Amino acid sequence: MAFGSFNEGGSAQPMAEINTTPLVDVMLVLLVIFIITAPLLNQAVPVDLPKVSATQVEQKPQVVQLALDGNSQVFINGEVVAGEALATRLQGLAGPETELHLRADRGTRYEKVAQVMATAQRVGIAKIAFVTEEPGRP
Repeated sequence: MAFGSFNEGGSAQPMAEINTTPLVDVMLVLLVIFIITAPLLNQAVPVDLPKVSATQVEQKPQVVQLALDGNSQVFINGEVVAGEALATRLQGLAGPETELHLRADRGTRYEKVAQVMATAQRVGIAKIAFVTEEPGRP
């Protein structure tokens, strides 16, 4: 016969054993790699860093308190300001980090609030915050 069988002279039953040789070979290679690389993970390069003592500089923004009462009077930091002098007064207080905290009475017309905000923006104050109170507080 020209074609032979791999199972010549043996039994025709399948092999019931697991060949563990390739598994052991792979595990031994992984173990060797782990043994070689594990000590390298703990080594650090010694670097002599310079020691400097510096203080952190905190620049607090200038806060301008602007209030509008029910009669449309404008108060800047507690002082009454006439409508015409508002722009010049805000111009003197304006800066790159200036914040405007705006308090308006409940009865103040929105038109007056919008005019004050437009004036503040025109003189260069870009950060405007509305100050409110929690409900139930006097």
